[in-house]
Amino acid sequence: MARPIWSGTLSFGLLNVPIRLMSGERHNDLHFRLLDQRDNKPVRYERVNAESGEEVPWKDIVKAFEYRKGSYVVLEESDIRGAASEAHEVVEIDTFIDAGEIGPSYFEKPYILVPAKKAEKGYVLLRETLKKTNRVGIARVVIRTREYLAAVMAQDNALVMNLLRYPADIIDPEDYGLPEKDTKAYRITPKEMEMAKSLIESMAGTWKPSDYRDEFREKLRKVIEKRLAKKGVTADIEEEHEAPEDATTNVVDFMALLKQSIAGKKRTPAAKRAGAKASKPAAKTAKSAGKKATAKKVMGKVAAKKTAKKAPAKRARA
Repeated sequence: MARPIWSGTLSFGLLNVPIRLMSGERHNDLHFRLLDQRDNKPVRYERVNAESGEEVPWKDIVKAFEYRKGSYVVLEESDIRGAASEAHEVVEIDTFIDAGEIGPSYFEKPYILVPAKKAEKGYVLLRETLKKTNRVGIARVVIRTREYLAAVMAQDNALVMNLLRYPADIIDPEDYGLPEKDTKAYRITPKEMEMAKSLIESMAGTWKPSDYRDEFREKLRKVIEKRLAKKGVTADIEEEHEAPEDATTNVVDFMALLKQSIAGKKRTPAAKRAGAKASKPAAKTAKSAGKKATAKKVMGKVAAKKTAKKAPAKRARA
């Protein structure tokens, strides 16, 4: 089983459901290496200083923004992290909308939200409510150092989180001068419309994902296996090891939290969650979560110190 990207909480109103964020896609592309055809040795990519031509080690590389041709402003890693929300390891739902309101071009990348141990009740409660209301939760989430807009939706037995593109990242189709006049302007007759409709109806079916596969990749794999067989080579397949389950929380009074959320129309601020006082029904849960959060912070500081020693950041002037 794949390892979780992170373990945190799914928050809506005053309800916090412990979850693990898992990848929702699998890359099956065949990866190729570039070789020097003269001796079949790998071609290596190097980080080279454009002026001196010398290779630059990773420890001396910094990120910069080119605000004018040849002029740069250097950013620290802390600058990039600071630009993101403080709500790390939290899927914070801000609002719920009708499922059909989001256009297909907004969807970018899927993730699967998996409930942690003893967190099934809150998970199922949200999943089934989304199904019955035909709604989608719009949330913000930080993955690594960047904040994303996301849609949390029910899919069969899962809660799926799709990262969404921002409007600024989407090209308006009208920018390409698409045909926008009535069908008569393009001399399309009613009979042609009926024939086209009949053709579509005759080809109608049901969506069965298992009916489709990457035929190009399969053919290419056969070619590779054939060449390997001629050389008498066999390839080993590495198995993924199952990740350990995360221990989580005690029982939470969901009815009380739901009533409080509706009465106050509140949601738990992610940035203040760690220090906020928990309600009486969830006091034990908050206390347990607080201990884990403290442990994570300590481990994070230790890891940050080690990283800083190994790869000291180099500041450059604009």
